[in-house]
Amino acid sequence: MPKLSIIIPCYYNEANIPVTSRELIANEALFPSEVTFEYVLVDDGSGDGTLQALLAFRNAYPEKVRIVELAGNVGSYNAIVAGIEQATGDCMAIITADMQDPPELMVQMYDYWKKGLKLIIGNRQDREETGLQQMFAKTFHALMKKIALPNIPDGGFDFVFFDRQVGEHILEMKERNSNLFYLMVWLGYPYVNIPYVRRKREIGKSRWTIQKKIKLFIDSILAFSFFPIRAISVLGVGMGIVALLYGLYILGVKVFGGIEVEGWTTLMLVLLFVSAFQMIALGIIGEYVWRGLDAARSRPLYVVKNLYAAARQ
Repeated sequence: MPKLSIIIPCYYNEANIPVTSRELIANEALFPSEVTFEYVLVDDGSGDGTLQALLAFRNAYPEKVRIVELAGNVGSYNAIVAGIEQATGDCMAIITADMQDPPELMVQMYDYWKKGLKLIIGNRQDREETGLQQMFAKTFHALMKKIALPNIPDGGFDFVFFDRQVGEHILEMKERNSNLFYLMVWLGYPYVNIPYVRRKREIGKSRWTIQKKIKLFIDSILAFSFFPIRAISVLGVGMGIVALLYGLYILGVKVFGGIEVEGWTTLMLVLLFVSAFQMIALGIIGEYVWRGLDAARSRPLYVVKNLYAAARQ
């Protein structure tokens, strides 16, 4: 009897949990009778009543629900890793607590898994959201596809279904400051892509701030691409060539007695431009160095405060 572990990171989702739990339980009826279910919900240091809502879900289905309470907020990706570590299923799915991703899609994902695929991706073909949020998401994934991982699907994704073997690889790597979902694609397993339209959030307010989005963008590029370092090298060579040509021009004017070259304005412009380039280059190199230092410390990705295991059947 295959066991499916559904991993859900939760952060300030007190109002979402009752609705999410009902939808997930109702969704079980769409699966073949052979499948058993496990729900691994990770409270990522929420400051509201999220944990109490999760415990109410566990009390209603004690044999199915496992709750991982983290000591502090470590971000959704690290919370997911905590969920993978606690999951006991033969296959696993990651879905958000706000039900913007359709849980019924997991039935089709399960069918692909039964056929032998290790990774099934539900990618956002479109969104009901509009404005800056949609523009940022499209730009982010388009750039990542261009400069880092050309084999990722268009539109981005954070709704995945994967074999236990993939989960074990993720746990072994213990990646930090990275993109968990891109890491699954990076592993190299063939995957199938199922497009869908992401729903608009109906309950609560997203905690996915612009600062977190920018950090994820930087983390994703630095974790999977050498483009920033290569760009520094190319720009440095280009500036060196321009400096050489300009130097030859100044020398020629001086030797052959041409027109006097005015120097102050040009010198200041060059100085400011080169200084700005150096500071940006140092900043980029510093981002790589800091990530190396963070990895070298080997601090845990998360600290589990309490673990509420499922009751034995």
